[in-house]
Amino acid sequence: MQYRQWAAQAVLALAGVAGGHAAQAAQLVVGQVAPLTGLEAAQGRAYSLGMQLYFNQVNKAGGINGHTFNLVKRDDNGRPEDTLSATKAMLAEDRPLVLAGFFGSRNIAELLAAGVLEKERIALVGYRTTELRPQNPQLYNVRATLRDELHKLTEHLATIGITHLGLFYEDGAGAPALLEAAAEAAAKAHATIETKGSYPAGTARATQAVNLFVKTPPQAILMVASGAAAAAFIEQYRAAGGAAQLFAHSGADIEQLSKRLSEEQMQGVAIAQVTPNPYRISTRIGKEFNDIIAKSPALEVPVSYSMIEGFIAAKVIAEAVRRQGPRPTREGTQRALDAMDSYDAGGYLVGFRPDQHNGSRFVELSIVSGAGRIRQ
Repeated sequence: MQYRQWAAQAVLALAGVAGGHAAQAAQLVVGQVAPLTGLEAAQGRAYSLGMQLYFNQVNKAGGINGHTFNLVKRDDNGRPEDTLSATKAMLAEDRPLVLAGFFGSRNIAELLAAGVLEKERIALVGYRTTELRPQNPQLYNVRATLRDELHKLTEHLATIGITHLGLFYEDGAGAPALLEAAAEAAAKAHATIETKGSYPAGTARATQAVNLFVKTPPQAILMVASGAAAAAFIEQYRAAGGAAQLFAHSGADIEQLSKRLSEEQMQGVAIAQVTPNPYRISTRIGKEFNDIIAKSPALEVPVSYSMIEGFIAAKVIAEAVRRQGPRPTREGTQRALDAMDSYDAGGYLVGFRPDQHNGSRFVELSIVSGAGRIRQ
């Protein structure tokens, strides 16, 4: 009898050890709800592929603390109501550890208004909007803020003597804050925003704004718009004879513009970039990214700034998991992110604090040459 009790206890102990190892070696789900079809599909798919490329590399090397990553994607077609419903379904069915790579000002606003992230205690790491977002405990931005981009653009224009500016922007809920920030950035550079033209949120209807800027021409126009809206504006503005210099924020996506517009239409367009150049190996992250690209010849979308941004978001998520040890959780991920004061992702620094979730201040300008090529 005593022997049988000892044997039973030994079996249970071994089972407990095995169960402990199983719990430690988990597949961690990263959830993305993004425009994989529709107006912003090129950026949404590129961001997704950037994350997948890094997770594939980590998984091949044995994971982080034994954990591997599974990127689960759902398409919202850019529609805010679909972002909310798809996120709720993903949280219920796939149980992600963290969310990443969401797009759209109204989409993010809808998610926050519904209280989904707060209720689920889950972080969203990496997102793109055309609005200034207030700090939120669940949102972690791996790029510079729109405010940083506006200051970079206006400072550059001031150095070349351009001080009479126009602003093309999305007329959404965040428009008042954007207008205030743009005016502040211009004033700091001793410039003024003299003409303001908007387009309806969630569309690419630029005709009304084009007519305004042709009638009241500034020296340069700042474009805080989606890639589709910026492309429509440039196309119509140039066709109408508009001659102002055009400067876009990073969300305009230089690759999407170059694909839609002619070299003549693109000549001289400048775009603020919030990540290192994905086509160069001048930084460690640029080399790492390009080395992985070289081993992945069958890419479903072209290399782009959006893709390397997704790559950076994946690196930040993996680092947050690494810092938690063997048992990562949603709450632990947020704590790890809040303590990530200065993470070196390869010459690109990302830092968060409990009261500061904008992770970077990196901004540089890309200018399109007459041959349609990108130059810094």
